[in-house]
Amino acid sequence: MENVIIIGTGCAGYTAAIYTARANLSPLVLSGTQPGGQLTTTTEVENFPGHPDGIMGPELMMRMQTQAEKFGARISWGTHVETIEQRDDGTFLIKAGTDSFEAKTVIIATGAAPRHLGLPGEKELIGHGLTSCATCDGAFYRDVPVCVIGGGDSACEEADFLTRFASKVYLIHRRDELRASKIMADRALANPKIEPVWNSTVSEYLTDEKGEVRAVKLKNLVDGGESELEVACVFVAIGHIPNSGFLGDLVDQDENGYILQNPGRTATKTPGLFAAGDVAGHYYRQAITAAGQGCASALEAERFLSGHV
Repeated sequence: MENVIIIGTGCAGYTAAIYTARANLSPLVLSGTQPGGQLTTTTEVENFPGHPDGIMGPELMMRMQTQAEKFGARISWGTHVETIEQRDDGTFLIKAGTDSFEAKTVIIATGAAPRHLGLPGEKELIGHGLTSCATCDGAFYRDVPVCVIGGGDSACEEADFLTRFASKVYLIHRRDELRASKIMADRALANPKIEPVWNSTVSEYLTDEKGEVRAVKLKNLVDGGESELEVACVFVAIGHIPNSGFLGDLVDQDENGYILQNPGRTATKTPGLFAAGDVAGHYYRQAITAAGQGCASALEAERFLSGHV
C-alpha cells in the first residue's frame, strides 16, 4: 500500500514527486507511455524561471526526474494505467495491464495528447509524413517543403524550429491572424522561411505510390476554393485531448474532458484523488503552471494523509 501514487511524468508529475518525496512519503510514479510528457517533444524553453539562457525541453524533464529520484521517488517505467477505482475504505486500486497498485492517495498528472484532424487514413500516415513532433522528426525533412497546421504558440514554435531543416515551412491557419502570444507570432511571421496560409484548412492528405505524404489538399474557408500544396511532411499542432478517460465517474469533467477540480484546489470530487497540470487546466498550458499545480497537489495529498492516517 503506497502513501501516494503519481500518474504521469510531466512537469506536474515530477514536481509532485519532488514535494512528496521530500515529505518522506516515498511516492511511486507511474510513467505512462510518454515519459517526460509534452516537453520532451518541444525544443528550447525560454520562459521557465531559473534558466535565463533557455533550456531544451527534454533536458528540463531529465533534471526534474533526477531531482525527484534524489529525494526518494520511485518510477515505474512504461506503466500505462487502464483503470482506477476507490474501495470502500477510501484507498485506491490501480490496474495497468497485468500489474496492480494500491495507494492511500493518487495524483493524476497525465497531461494531454496531441489532437489530430480526424481525416481518413490519418492514423496510418503517422510516421509516413504526418507527425505532431517537430523535435522528433524535423531533421528527417531537410531541404524539402513542409507545413504546420495551427495558429497557437505550439504551431509557431514548431514552424520556427522546422526552418532549421526544411526549405520552406507553410503555416496553415483557419483564421486570418494567429492566436499565438505576440512574441511567438511576431517571431514566426518575421522568419523569411515561414509562409502563412490564411483562412484555410487541410481537407485531405495526398500520398505518393509509397504511401508517403506528397501534398495536402487545402480548402479556403472564405471562398470555398480548393488547391493542392506540395509538402513532404505535415506537422499537426491544433491542441490536445486530456488523458482522463480512464477515470470514469471518480471525477467530474468539462465538455472537453478536462478534470474539474474543487474551487481553488487540486482536489477532485473524490477524497484522496487530486489532479494537476494539463489534464485539468487548458487555459494557461504552461510548464510553470503545471509545475505549480504539481506542488499544490503534493501539499494537499500530504495534508490529506496527515489528517486520515
